[in-house]
Amino acid sequence: MARISGQSARRYDPRTRNPAKRRELRARVFAGSDVCAICGYNVDKTLGPYTPESPEIDEIIPVARGGDPYQYENLQLTHRKCNRQKSDKIPMNFAPAPIEMIPHSHNW
Repeated sequence: MARISGQSARRYDPRTRNPAKRRELRARVFAGSDVCAICGYNVDKTLGPYTPESPEIDEIIPVARGGDPYQYENLQLTHRKCNRQKSDKIPMNFAPAPIEMIPHSHNW
């Protein structure tokens, strides 16, 4: 497995690649919304980090699923607890269509 900056590739977080860009995007998302995109309740942006109600930036299509952490359209404001519950799941409106099972019969 290739090494990236002394870390294993598995543990590499692409969100840390460009901290200035990430801060800029975070500021844009915070300025553009006051409501959690997951639960719909207001987000108190004055709260410090690491509390359940604190504001966080969530990737709609998670980085673990190929989402771009630097694409503004892929980012949304959430509560920390809502973001943790969502985890790396993809919202249903972005999920691929289910595969239809081919009907079969034993009575030819």
